[in-house]
Amino acid sequence: MSLSARLSFTEDLAVQAGQLIRKRREAGDLSTDFKGGIELVTDADLASEQLITSAIAASYPNDAILAEESNRALSQAEMNGPLWVIDPIDGTVNFAHGHNMVGVSIAWYDGGEAQVAVVYNPFLKECFTAIRGKGAWLNGQPIQVSGKTELSRAVVGTGFPYDRNARAELLPRLARVLEHCSDVRRLGSAAMDICWVACGRLDAYYETVSPWDGAAGQLVAREAGAQLSHFLPISGELPDELDGHHWLISTPAIHSALKSLLAES
Repeated sequence: MSLSARLSFTEDLAVQAGQLIRKRREAGDLSTDFKGGIELVTDADLASEQLITSAIAASYPNDAILAEESNRALSQAEMNGPLWVIDPIDGTVNFAHGHNMVGVSIAWYDGGEAQVAVVYNPFLKECFTAIRGKGAWLNGQPIQVSGKTELSRAVVGTGFPYDRNARAELLPRLARVLEHCSDVRRLGSAAMDICWVACGRLDAYYETVSPWDGAAGQLVAREAGAQLSHFLPISGELPDELDGHHWLISTPAIHSALKSLLAES
């Protein structure tokens, strides 16, 4: 199957899942729980993941699947072979609290690299898509990064971990960024943060995220002209495009200066 055909399949699936979660929230009867006692999950997360994974298993039975809620351990061969990476609701806290910054994120990888990607926000009706080497689009229209050249004029996105004990060490880094940029935003969805860099609504984004949080968005951003790097060393256990530790994604001209700020001890 061509990448264009695979993208069409992925986009249709993301829209179906998006419609499902939108209807679940409108019905007003969400059931919630907490993974590990701290990370919110709803029954809509589970239903969305089931819809997506069932459709993929039926159409691509030989492909591996890495999805947030099931989070099955994968072998190195599976990680580097045909692999679907899924976040059924990125921004679950936003979703459960009636905020609209929410995305269904689906990417198809091969050889450890994203080939097609879709991030769909059913509340804003915005669908970000990308094909490796072919470009990135928002609702079918080409997108590109802002091209901002001065960090002092840049709007930077970031996020914070669920674990409160892990937040304190991030505050000095945030303070340094605030001293040197125009302003900081915290949207509550890594997938949407990254896609907003791709279309120029943000000039940069940094955070440590799980593989499924940024698997699709990072390809959208790269194809829109963003530069991606890790601002601190990583272990190398995951393929680079799935390792979301210490990610910095930005319009190219401010990347080096921002990376230096983030890397300071």
